[in-house]
Amino acid sequence: MFSGSMVAIVTPFKNGEIDEKGLEDLIEFQINNGTKGIVPCGTTGESATLTHDEHKLVVELTVKKVDKRVPVIAGTGSNSTKEAIEFTQHASEAGADGALLITPYYNKPTQEGLYQHFKNISQNVDIPIVLYNVPSRTGVNMLPETVVRLSGFDNITAIKEASGSMQQVTDIIRFCGDSITLFSGEDYLTYPILAVGGKGVISVVSNIAPGEMSRMCDAFFEGEIKEACNLYYKLIPLCHAMFYETNPAPVKTALGLMGKISDEIRLPLCPMSVENIERLRVVLKEFGLI
Repeated sequence: MFSGSMVAIVTPFKNGEIDEKGLEDLIEFQINNGTKGIVPCGTTGESATLTHDEHKLVVELTVKKVDKRVPVIAGTGSNSTKEAIEFTQHASEAGADGALLITPYYNKPTQEGLYQHFKNISQNVDIPIVLYNVPSRTGVNMLPETVVRLSGFDNITAIKEASGSMQQVTDIIRFCGDSITLFSGEDYLTYPILAVGGKGVISVVSNIAPGEMSRMCDAFFEGEIKEACNLYYKLIPLCHAMFYETNPAPVKTALGLMGKISDEIRLPLCPMSVENIERLRVVLKEFGLI
């Protein structure tokens, strides 16, 4: 149902409020440059510091602006199962095509707790679910064995895998087969993940270079392996630059330097250091983005 390069889109702010026009412009920029899906309210969208009303507003605005041109996969995860169900039900009612659900953070559930969390959500919603495993953010790693168990639920269709472990990636693909579609959650691993059976990426870098990331995935699936590999190595400096400091500070700074939106982020994240902004500026210039 989902494939190719999808963007984990930022949430633009202006004077502390959601910049609705900025978000609409970014969505248009993405679709015009070949992005295959829009993912609002994820980590890159600063979901942790959005109020419930803001979260729902961003999902609604995204669905309306996209207007079925590409899939919308709304971030609806929480460390509260009840809250995750509420957000996911809202995304379904708003017209989203899928929901991205991060593993519960801070609680540090066991593998059985993770299974019960996602089982409960699955049984209370009818929208396709994309699991999201990112241990560096959450403090818990969902093991392949747990993903296999969850793949038995009809509406758990995919996983964004951001553990950074190719062994984990290959185990999920090997054990789940066609029952789970795997997407890269680490831009710098996208090409290797495609090579072992992944079906795309939910990308940070696509916020600033959507055409190149989309073309890399398309070229790979079209059998143009050399072109895909060349694009991958072209993108690598951007992949690393987006994590000079905590995401999404670098990508918002980059979008600000490109004149797309304000670089405003919410505390406890703060503006990048002058030194890292200059490092970022060099990479953006070399790529031709500024």
